Amino acid sequence: MTLEELRADFEWSAKRSLSMPIAGAIYWLVVAIVSTQVPVSAGLLVLLFGSGLIFPIALLISKITKEVVFSSKNPLAKLMGASVLMVNLLWAVHIPLFLYAPEFLTLSFGIGLGLHWVVYSWIIQHPLGLIHAGLRTALILVMWFSFPESRILAVGVSIVFVYCLSIWQMISRPLPHNNLSQKGGASDASS
Repeated sequence: MTLEELRADFEWSAKRSLSMPIAGAIYWLVVAIVSTQVPVSAGLLVLLFGSGLIFPIALLISKITKEVVFSSKNPLAKLMGASVLMVNLLWAVHIPLFLYAPEFLTLSFGIGLGLHWVVYSWIIQHPLGLIHAGLRTALILVMWFSFPESRILAVGVSIVFVYCLSIWQMISRPLPHNNLSQKGGASDASS
């Protein structure tokens, strides 16, 4: 398959890739709300350990949306998976920050968990991933400096806002035409 065919197959099998962003928005909304009810140290623990729920929530959502979250049939899906692995390698930064400079954890976690959007943007050939990553980084930085007493809440709300914008863009943009079903492409195998 050509690169364009792989891109079309990626989008058709992923059904707009909505489950992970929806799960991420739910996670950050819960983190923001919980941060208003618990001490900062407990909020940081929820921030860290709650992130482990993003993938299972996405899997549940994908059952409803009928999307393939991670496919081994399309090399671009493998690239997306590798970029998620790249983001998770930042735990080597997040854990020392939690232990020695916890005031920076919300900053590193909020930005770090959004870096894979750059790769997603390249795969789908649409700026929404670049917009997500750039706007998310800028808003997190502004909120982190502007609200030092409620950083988890401010960062969480700003990330939910960016997710809502991205989800809207993902839903409203047209999908590329998929000719692979007539050619017996990878989407047939992943259906």
